Amino acid sequence: MPADSDSPDPSPAATLPFESRTIALVGLMGAGKSTVGRRLAEKLGRDFFDSDAEIEKAAGLSISDIFALHGEEDFRRGEQQVLKRLLAQPPHVLATGGGAYLNAETRALMREHAVTVWLNADLETLWKRVQKRDTRPLLQRADAKNVLTNLLAEREPIYSQADLVVRSKDGPHTNTVNSILKALKTWTPA
Repeated sequence: MPADSDSPDPSPAATLPFESRTIALVGLMGAGKSTVGRRLAEKLGRDFFDSDAEIEKAAGLSISDIFALHGEEDFRRGEQQVLKRLLAQPPHVLATGGGAYLNAETRALMREHAVTVWLNADLETLWKRVQKRDTRPLLQRADAKNVLTNLLAEREPIYSQADLVVRSKDGPHTNTVNSILKALKTWTPA
């Protein structure tokens, strides 16, 4: 049966609100932001950026060396500049450093340009993961697990301000990616 000439043309596929924004993964070291972020970007057909890697590239130094030579305060200033640059780019997936979201200006910038997703992992999962690498300046101490415990307690109230919260558990990273995709479909701009 021919289409009625008075009926409207079929509309193009509806887009979801998150599609026009960067997806910024926030959370504590070991939450899986970089690993999950790469897989999420691949699934969405987007570019992936890791803010720590971008900071190292810009500074010509490792994160550990930046902390050792210049201190955390200088590192945070550089981190904020790199994040501003990255958030001005077309929508992509962005893995942020564990402390990036603590800065109020950076949080505001992310709210304006991104959908923030807190990858929330429990202490034991974080501890198991962070022990795999010795490149975490804040954990270069004998009481590293206590430091991690305190960081988690201090930062949870700030991370909880993210647009979406997704549990990051042990197991295949695909599970976390799928949980993020499901959560993104429910997101609406404030």
